[in-house]
Amino acid sequence: MGLLDGKKLLVTGVLMDSSIAFHVARLAQEEGAEVVLTSFGRQLRLTQAIAKRLPQAAPVVELDATSAEDLAALADRVREHTDHLDGVVHSIGFAPQSVMGGNFLAGEWDDVATALHVSAYSLKALAVAARPLLGRGSSIVGLTFDARYAWPVYDWMGVAKAAFESTSRYLARDLGPEGIRVNLVSAGPVRTTAAKSIPGFEAMEGGWPERAPLGWDAHDPEPTARAVAALLSDWFPATTGEIVHVDGGFHAMGL
Repeated sequence: MGLLDGKKLLVTGVLMDSSIAFHVARLAQEEGAEVVLTSFGRQLRLTQAIAKRLPQAAPVVELDATSAEDLAALADRVREHTDHLDGVVHSIGFAPQSVMGGNFLAGEWDDVATALHVSAYSLKALAVAARPLLGRGSSIVGLTFDARYAWPVYDWMGVAKAAFESTSRYLARDLGPEGIRVNLVSAGPVRTTAAKSIPGFEAMEGGWPERAPLGWDAHDPEPTARAVAALLSDWFPATTGEIVHVDGGFHAMGL
């Protein structure tokens, strides 16, 4: 019996097979879940191709998390493949390079607004869009990068992650009475396609394996995927508004 036997999950953010979301979807299927993916625009065909590399090819529904039209249609699009959802994985994030890589002071509002919309507000938007399909005991899990600190080169994306983490707590408050849990996994640096788009990403991961008590492999998304799967399961029935660190223990160490 798998950890997620019988669960029906919506997973966003599968772009490449190096994506954390891809490994979440793979592990979820291996643990007995049915998975539906989302994608949009030019990425749609890429996600459809990558979906075939999963243990079972997963359907892909169109969703631009900043599109009111797509969000309004999400429940109906998902219903073409399943009548309900037991879990949603938020793995969506983007910031223009003009507001990262040492450009904090130079960041213009329009670009900052894009980062906040895509990377923070989208959590609330996705939760509301999926809400008609979610019942008691369901789980929303998002991915973050510890927003307590000002990281090198992360700049306005770090601010967006702080807003994202706060958003998860307010969602936990407002969806809790419906039996819906909302939690985040704060992963150490993982060399995904998204990470490679951050100018100077090496400055963020530098020294991580040495400072993390358990060590850290930036090329291995499996520990993060396992934490997401655990939070999607029934093994955390009374946990919400939480941030689980999967970073080798780095977050607990002083300088």
